[in-house]
Amino acid sequence: MPNMTISAPVSEALERGRPVVALESTIFSNLGLPSPANEEALTRTLAAVRDSGAEPAVTAIMDGKVHVGLDGDGYGRILGEATKTAERDIAAAVTQRWPVGATTVSASLAIAAKAGITVFATGGIGGVHHGVTDSGDVSADLAAIARHPVLT
Repeated sequence: MPNMTISAPVSEALERGRPVVALESTIFSNLGLPSPANEEALTRTLAAVRDSGAEPAVTAIMDGKVHVGLDGDGYGRILGEATKTAERDIAAAVTQRWPVGATTVSASLAIAAKAGITVFATGGIGGVHHGVTDSGDVSADLAAIARHPVLT
């Protein structure tokens, strides 16, 4: 994936064969939980992953770069205002240099697969919505789960 930045802790864990868990960022942004609950959820999620012996890799797109694993500044930015970024939006987010693209499940799975991460955790996925035969409203998450070799 072009313009991908993998944080040093995530890169080191991957190189050493240590477990890495990819995480979406939408839930931690203004699009997910309200402040300050979003920051608490982020802190607790990162701690839970680390306490299990794995390295957390929050995914996001910032200033035209795909990020796999964030630092303090990246966490601060994702907690603020962001643009919801599904897998179909990754190219636009990169080429148009969106300031903060908070990744959905579908985008996070695509990014994780490209980064060589095989495990992804989330609080929920989209599904098939009521009246689908009329609306065609099926979440991109379902196709992404089927398409990418990442345990969800």
